[in-house]
Amino acid sequence: MASQRKKSVAADPNEFRSEALAQALEKQDMAAVALALRNGNTIVPLIKPGPRDNPLDGGEVWTYRDASTGDVALLLFSDARNKPKNLPPGVGVYSPAWLASFLTQYHDEITTVFLDIAGPHAMQASPADLLEALRS
Repeated sequence: MASQRKKSVAADPNEFRSEALAQALEKQDMAAVALALRNGNTIVPLIKPGPRDNPLDGGEVWTYRDASTGDVALLLFSDARNKPKNLPPGVGVYSPAWLASFLTQYHDEITTVFLDIAGPHAMQASPADLLEALRS
């Protein structure tokens, strides 16, 4: 799926931001969030960065598992700067097609998706709701 990922090592911080998603989250508008996810990239925390020559390629997506329930959450961000410092340092910039594929592949394991979990305008959705939004 490498062709569905944004591949760039540019230092431009706007490459690690989705303005449309940030605005939708600020308004707490799920329809606008769906539109932003369908038409733009999403920032995803990675367990490890990609290869040296391309830090946005080859990392593994980091998910959160609640120790008491076993529930697994996928965290998505509108901006890499919104990622909490206690998460792994790597981020990936992924396309709507990648997100749909990832949610489809892991829909039985992922119980919830948090968007900008540390704020300033956090939202939560089920993987099924996001898949429906991405396919609409």
